[in-house]
Amino acid sequence: MPRRSRHRGGAFAFFAAAILLVLGVVGLGASGAGVINQLLPRRFTVAQQQKIMDWEVAKRWRQLPAGTIFGASITYDPPAILDDTGSSPTLTARRVGIARQASCAAATDSAAAKVLARDGCAALLRATYVEGTDSYVVTVGVAAFPSAARADAAQLSLDKSKPAAGGLAPGVRTVRFAGTPAAGFTDSRRQLTGSASDGSYIVMYAIGYTDDRPRVPVSADSYADAEMTSVGTGVAEAVASVLGASPQPPHCPGAPGC
Repeated sequence: MPRRSRHRGGAFAFFAAAILLVLGVVGLGASGAGVINQLLPRRFTVAQQQKIMDWEVAKRWRQLPAGTIFGASITYDPPAILDDTGSSPTLTARRVGIARQASCAAATDSAAAKVLARDGCAALLRATYVEGTDSYVVTVGVAAFPSAARADAAQLSLDKSKPAAGGLAPGVRTVRFAGTPAAGFTDSRRQLTGSASDGSYIVMYAIGYTDDRPRVPVSADSYADAEMTSVGTGVAEAVASVLGASPQPPHCPGAPGC
């Protein structure tokens, strides 16, 4: 009987040791998996990728040189109403000057300033261009916001601000430069204004004649209205394409991609 008891006790010890060994191996494997997970490259979720990309776009107005944001020469397409040949020749506008950074309140008219302030406009950058025939001058302004959602909200409000007949939509104030065709371009000579959001920015434009003509109801002249709109939107879209361009998706550290 004692011998049988010792045999049973030895078997129990053997099985207990085997179980402990298995548990130890499992624990070691789990620990090793944890270490491996820590060493593997981080993988961003789609939402994280988009957040990083939005952040990259939002900081461009601070990081890019002014001459990059406002190119020295901009090309744009003519309006269909003026393209009799159907060949769509490319038109150009040249930059005549870049203004110093200004507050959103100082660089826009009162109607626009109120909307921009409500949605957190941080600053406004401006430059002035003259189109190829020296007939039209346009000031383009970039309003920077904390996020694309705030910029979109501000633009929606601007779109709802219907000007009186013959009036101007809320917009950017002009910037004139001495010794250029834009020397006499004041706010009172703005003929058309417009704006559109792109990413965390609103790009605005104000266009007029390079001569001393005061503001007139341009909408009554379909050709002048189409030509001015083409110049203004062409310059604004070119500037927006620099600031609002979608960046490359972020890559995980140590990995070819996420």
